[in-house]
Amino acid sequence: MTAGTRLCTWLNGKLVGTDEFGNRYYTERREPVGRKARRWVIYQGEAEASKVPAEWHAWLHYTTEQPIAADVQGAKPWMRPHVPNLTGTADAYLPPGDDRRGGRRERSASDYESWRP
Repeated sequence: MTAGTRLCTWLNGKLVGTDEFGNRYYTERREPVGRKARRWVIYQGEAEASKVPAEWHAWLHYTTEQPIAADVQGAKPWMRPHVPNLTGTADAYLPPGDDRRGGRRERSASDYESWRP
């Protein structure tokens, strides 16, 4: 977070809430005339947009007026906990055939075969 963002948040921001990752969500203190109040997030640690859970994403993008409480949302058996984007980390998904997994994969029926006359 830059000094300008910190100063702007301190002067104009009203804390709305935090999520399980420690991110803090703000809106403007004074209700603006002729437009919606701005909403923003101050990330805990590295600024990574995929750290924003779905309930806060909906609020940030004006889909909901109030943030959706995770317990009110009602966890379904098929729902998984939110996981930030792991691309570029040791836990990133590597498909079969990726060079970092040895570069080999099983043949498939849809593999390309060159035409031979």
